[in-house]
Amino acid sequence: MNAHPALLHWPKDTSDDQGIALWTAADIAAATGGKASGDFAVAGCATDSREILPGDLFIALRGAETDGHRFLEGAFARGAAAALVDQPVQWPHVLVGDTTKALDDLGRAARDRVDAAVIGVTGSAGKTGVKEALFAALDRGSRGRAHRSVKSYNNHVGVPLSLSRMPSRTRFGVFEMGMNHAGELSALTRLVRPHVAIITTIAPAHIGHFSGEEAIADAKAEIFEGLEVGGTAIIPADNPHYARLRAAAERHAGSVVSFGRGAHADARLLDAVPSFAGGTLVTAAFSGDLGQRKMCYTIAMPGAHWVDNSLAIMAAVAAVGGDLGAAGLALSEMESLAGRGARHAIAASGGDGSGKALLIDESYNANPGSMRVTIASLGEIPARRRIAVLGAMKELGETSDAYHAALAEPLIAAGVERIILVGPEMAPLAKALGKSGNGVLAGRIELDHVENAAGAAECLAADNPQGGDAILVKGSNSVGLGALVRALTAGPPTTKANAAKEN
Repeated sequence: MNAHPALLHWPKDTSDDQGIALWTAADIAAATGGKASGDFAVAGCATDSREILPGDLFIALRGAETDGHRFLEGAFARGAAAALVDQPVQWPHVLVGDTTKALDDLGRAARDRVDAAVIGVTGSAGKTGVKEALFAALDRGSRGRAHRSVKSYNNHVGVPLSLSRMPSRTRFGVFEMGMNHAGELSALTRLVRPHVAIITTIAPAHIGHFSGEEAIADAKAEIFEGLEVGGTAIIPADNPHYARLRAAAERHAGSVVSFGRGAHADARLLDAVPSFAGGTLVTAAFSGDLGQRKMCYTIAMPGAHWVDNSLAIMAAVAAVGGDLGAAGLALSEMESLAGRGARHAIAASGGDGSGKALLIDESYNANPGSMRVTIASLGEIPARRRIAVLGAMKELGETSDAYHAALAEPLIAAGVERIILVGPEMAPLAKALGKSGNGVLAGRIELDHVENAAGAAECLAADNPQGGDAILVKGSNSVGLGALVRALTAGPPTTKANAAKEN
């Protein structure tokens, strides 16, 4: 054999002796207190029959509007190996009294059986990106034994489902946790039981459900309640609610680590130099419980917010004993996520003659904080013309008009020349920008206010994006601007028709 000797003597790991199945029938029954119909093994778990892959366990949940048991036949047609049910069925199954409780129980069992360092991530913005970057960083240095919640599976169903999918061999687990009401994170973090808990930032997301940002900070700080003994809390040093977060963290954490640009930050930015590819070369200093060290690494994702996020990521990797070198390489190679900063070159005519315009896809979510950051990032992009398609921000309650109107300032500062506003909530911003014709900006910014994503598509089609343009598309997911992005990336001939069809 010509294999390198080091490959023939790969170090033995105790988990190498564990079975390769995610769950056996006996495991599921023991975890949930249910009764198995027979012997079987499953390779994955899903609560949506449309996501079933061959060999999966279909968990038939009962909800307010639908019953998962209605989709059993479809799940098995797609290759399900078994189901978790609360009524006898003809297919292989584990019978329980309540499938929702059983999902929680399965998640707890998955968490109990692993010898892994677990990280929980929450915050008003950046949760999913930080979670994905942490996974990439830890997976690279652990022989592929990192696990994370996929998509934005961060609620009372998504968190236990993500836990239940965690293989017993996992060395690092990364779980996103979200909330829009007080008390929700308290329950989720007690399922996850993280060794490290991160709050990315505090901003007025979902503020319509809270009395103010202080209440949001308190609700986000619930993530610390589930910390394992001696665990680490990681908090944003530059946030206005830093002192409040630190006080909450100190009640539960063995160590509190801050990240940011201020001199008091434990993971502190020393320098950030834009790279030719659109990312940033970062120099950072670590101190306190992170040890004394300096690091230099590159972030492929553009934007000042990613510079800050990278400090939290590196602090978390250090806290769980991960490979910081591998983390730096992962950040240098990571691409932005669909709906959360992904960049596309789309065909365009005229303009600078390049034949391409830049499309920035931020269509998945929006709140006042993330809107400001993303608009500022648009202003930093060299472009022939900057265009912003902005959808309404939801769940802002009585403060909605003020928060929407306040976006006029960052739009002006970013030098945005063309703005398309989508949704009735955007009326205050349209007025602030001079839509009525009385504003001093009326002659400088070309502005349209439309009802929905289809209307935005029509405006863009009439406007004909040109070579060298930079187009930002951002709004709350329910506005439906993802359809506009999909149409634009499909090509100019289908832009208008596709967006109208999908809405």
